[in-house]
Amino acid sequence: MSVDHYENFPVASLLVPPHLRRPIAVIYHFARSADDLADEGTDPPAARLAALAAYRAELERIAAGTLPQLPLFADLAQVIRDHKLPLQLFHDLLDAFAQDVVKTRYANYTELLDYCRRSANPVGRLVLHLFGRTESARLQESDAICTALQLINFWQDVAIDWKKDRVYLPQEDLTRFGVDESDIAAGRMTPAMRELLAFECQRARQLMLAGAPLVHHLPGRLGWEIRLTVQGGLRILERIDAVAGDVFAHRPQLTASDWLVLLWRSFRM
Repeated sequence: MSVDHYENFPVASLLVPPHLRRPIAVIYHFARSADDLADEGTDPPAARLAALAAYRAELERIAAGTLPQLPLFADLAQVIRDHKLPLQLFHDLLDAFAQDVVKTRYANYTELLDYCRRSANPVGRLVLHLFGRTESARLQESDAICTALQLINFWQDVAIDWKKDRVYLPQEDLTRFGVDESDIAAGRMTPAMRELLAFECQRARQLMLAGAPLVHHLPGRLGWEIRLTVQGGLRILERIDAVAGDVFAHRPQLTASDWLVLLWRSFRM
């Protein structure tokens, strides 16, 4: 299991109640396909932004009560209507994906968190809306888990993102620890780079632990799904620690044996 934007959220798995598998799959399809418009293929930025604008126009049709033009959005309109989902959360995702097209550096941690607020947190919030658990404390715990997962994805994929000319390590942190982008380009694990990644991983760990109490407030199946999600993220951080931050030579991945650890730890949460 790798930590990714959406794969560690319930995606119509057997742990999700049957009546919610289709809504979750439709939301996932929307998020995954929109993310691919921003990231995949060889289209120039203008074409990517235009494709995302077409998605936004479909959301506006749903808001206006008119018939969407794309099949995906006909399904999405029904899910939004049946479960009274906030349209703003879908707009937030599109905002983040459009930002990916034009923004490749983040000045500071605050900027990065704002990106996570729109790129990751809406997915967790939509799941909570499906389950009718939208209390302020639950939404905040979900946000902490979602942001942590997004950050973990960034830290395990520093080398992969560099090939896309993206650096999610905040520029102020690079300066603070004395790391140059040439170190990332060369995959150099300098002492400064190790300290920087240890610092960023600890930030993600603190967020994940802050959100973990959410599992005690969710229905049985979803609670177990999120237990595994939380433990998977924490395990990836352990993998990064185990190689002293060298994600260039050892991109962390979880094996079958790790699942036994995740299950055991999930029971103890």
